[in-house]
Amino acid sequence: MFDHVLLNVSNRKESMKFYTPALQILGIKALYDQNAYTAYGTDSFHFWLRESDKKVVTRKAHLAFSASSRKQVDEFYQAALAAGGESNGAPGLREYGPTYYAAYVLDFEGNNIEVVCNK
Repeated sequence: MFDHVLLNVSNRKESMKFYTPALQILGIKALYDQNAYTAYGTDSFHFWLRESDKKVVTRKAHLAFSASSRKQVDEFYQAALAAGGESNGAPGLREYGPTYYAAYVLDFEGNNIEVVCNK
């Protein structure tokens, strides 16, 4: 559905420490900025982090990534916490459906990052 997502962050280096290991579990590369687009081509989803003035930093966004299994949700959650994220909901079934298994982690900017498996 998405070609790319871009978050404006106040500290790209710190954000990369969080997103790189957490999204690696899902097979997603976190790129430093939108100029890296040409280096990675146009055939897959891109997740960009751009260091910005604090006035335009993305805050309180909610991004939900699909996982292929509940195990992958659990692994994302553990990797995100180990990388400095803050728990916003441990892995488990949610009220959104009988198989909606998700975990929530806040990044350094306060964005709510969800990983969900519907199996």
